[in-house]
Amino acid sequence: MADVRLDKVSKSYGAAEVLKDIDLSIADGEFVVFVGPSGCGKSTLLRIIAGLEDLSGGDLLIGGRRVNDASPKERGIAMVFQSYALYPHRTVRGNMEFGLKLSRMSRAEIDARVMRAARMLQIEPLLERRPSQLSGGQRQRVAIGRAIVREPAVFLFDEPLSNLDAALRVDTRREIADLHRQLKTTMIYVTHDQVEAMTLADKIVVLHDGHVQQMGSPLDLYNAPANVFVAGFIGSPRMNLIAAEAGAERIETGVLGSLPLPEGGVPAGPLTLGIRPENLVLGAAGGAEAQVVLIEHLGDEILVELKLADGQQAVAKIAPGLSLTVGETVTVAPGDGPVHLFDAAGRRIAGPAAKS
Repeated sequence: MADVRLDKVSKSYGAAEVLKDIDLSIADGEFVVFVGPSGCGKSTLLRIIAGLEDLSGGDLLIGGRRVNDASPKERGIAMVFQSYALYPHRTVRGNMEFGLKLSRMSRAEIDARVMRAARMLQIEPLLERRPSQLSGGQRQRVAIGRAIVREPAVFLFDEPLSNLDAALRVDTRREIADLHRQLKTTMIYVTHDQVEAMTLADKIVVLHDGHVQQMGSPLDLYNAPANVFVAGFIGSPRMNLIAAEAGAERIETGVLGSLPLPEGGVPAGPLTLGIRPENLVLGAAGGAEAQVVLIEHLGDEILVELKLADGQQAVAKIAPGLSLTVGETVTVAPGDGPVHLFDAAGRRIAGPAAKS
């Protein structure tokens, strides 16, 4: 096992800067997830750690050793790809043991490692099958097993579940979490799926435009987003972001009424108010009027898309039971939960604002 540290890591393709002075510390045994929109640099960063891309600047250390110029096989890492990358003409056993054979490991040790990984992933009955005879979920287990047998210091996962259907994603996500608990090995995982990030990660790293926007535990990012980008990215559905104005005594939203200033106050002027969908109350007495645009029934909850008075959109997450129809007018107001404030530059203002 090993820790991973990135010091001012950058990557450019000609004049295009993909990563800009990335500083990260990943502790030994930690499960870290990189998230961000397409093109933010998360997969490039993972490939740099793997040794599949060169750095344009900065240093990469694995286990305290600088590995900028080390080959992938010298870094003590194993990578699981989105596409599985299995040899179609080899059996499951053949795929899992191939890299070990190249390293001239003894037959007894190869067999022991393959069987140990197969038991862990419950693929023992599949060892003599070829990839074409496996389901997508089984192929992904084999790809993970091929990484396990190498006993790496660091596991890297590049969107490993994106080719699976919804049910298989849930099952395989649970298996990866169990795997981390068993192996206690450092794992770095790239995904665009927030559910994967929130359920798997010890620490989430949010990337945007080649910069780290925020890193912290899933709940830290959910409860205290550092800026408007993180607020709008973490959470499904996303946080509602409402234009507002801080006055001498209250915060005026224009579409959701007014709120008291947070303790310590905020500078007067424009700001952004952030409210999670679960903290919007429909049918509230004295609430602002809004029009129902879309209703999504999800079984245990309902998502209601609203058009506010000034044309801004908002989403409320409510429990089943409230009868609504598209086009009707309802009242809406902030609930008892916290609301979030961001200054004109989009940075979080310390401390959530209280509801009046």
